[in-house]
Amino acid sequence: MKTLIGLSKLRAFLTLALSLTLVFSAQAAGAKRKIIIDQDAFGPASSNLQAILMLMQAPDVEVLGITVTSGDGWRDEEVGHLLRLLEIAGRTEIPVYAGAVFPLLNTQARNKLWEQLYGPLYYKGAWTEVWPDQGALQRSPYHADPYFVPPSPAGTPKLKVQKESAANFLVRKVHEFPGQVTVWAGGPLSNLAVAAALDPRFASLAKELVFMGGSFNPIAADNAFAAEYVNAPRREFNMRWDPEAASIVLHQPWPKILQVPVDPTTKTFFKPEFFKQIAKGKAPFDDYLVKYGQSFPMWDELAAAVWLDPSIITRSSTVLEDVDTSFSASYGNTLSWAIGAGPGLGERPVQAVLDIDLPKFERMTIDLLSRPTPKR
Repeated sequence: MKTLIGLSKLRAFLTLALSLTLVFSAQAAGAKRKIIIDQDAFGPASSNLQAILMLMQAPDVEVLGITVTSGDGWRDEEVGHLLRLLEIAGRTEIPVYAGAVFPLLNTQARNKLWEQLYGPLYYKGAWTEVWPDQGALQRSPYHADPYFVPPSPAGTPKLKVQKESAANFLVRKVHEFPGQVTVWAGGPLSNLAVAAALDPRFASLAKELVFMGGSFNPIAADNAFAAEYVNAPRREFNMRWDPEAASIVLHQPWPKILQVPVDPTTKTFFKPEFFKQIAKGKAPFDDYLVKYGQSFPMWDELAAAVWLDPSIITRSSTVLEDVDTSFSASYGNTLSWAIGAGPGLGERPVQAVLDIDLPKFERMTIDLLSRPTPKR
């Protein structure tokens, strides 16, 4: 019996040693970091699509695919914007997968009832009927039909979306590359919640989750985009669109979670002069960005940048986190506790980015959006 136990331990040790050897060998050989981008890819241009471009432009990154969910706009319209961008960028080899059209539970009718009880929301994504004056000139008019795809000023893509669902693709890829795939989410977490429901091992097989969303105590910026969080500091759109999905995802057994909340983004802004600098670059999509780009806080660009180069993070805090799913005034708000102080219902530790090296981040963004397409 002792011999059998000894052999078992030896096999386990050799398996671990082989796995570590393969990992270190891959790193030494310059293997690219694998990523799946999950995004509400509204466009043309926008923080959503510019973040995708940054991740695609990084020479050490392999984008396995992009999964799309409704959020800032309806899923099918976003898919069209994304496919057209991939054509313009010359990256048609990257597959696109359609995901959730609606939140798990939240609806436009529930949203309107909530507003009757607790006051109007400043921004509601695809449900926004009257747009606030933020200079969002390229936004298509409101439409309630989630499957209606209005013509894009950037053109209609010939590239097609994949037939496989977003959730199936996410599950399939983490099984294909266990422990190697970063799941990067720039929008609501609906697709990830569906993937977790399909396969409880989904999160544990990923390398990490990186997401933009949530809010703690942001310093109000001097622009129109601060109008909501200045009086509701724990509210943020990605979590508010689908709070139930966000709560489910934050309770999954991810090996690591890195979060970019609203807090560090308030000091960022995609200034008009950035587009002038990009216009001098060599990326195939630079004319597209100059023509359609708009000045917004750099929400998703920052979430891309902190993953690409964590050295731009100057302050972060590790907390236990959840999202309020009670139909109350705080529906969708970020909940957080110190490590060891949570309610003990499966909350996971989250590294929340709270401040960044702004000049370094801006230089990095302009560089990635200006350089030629990396060799593949």
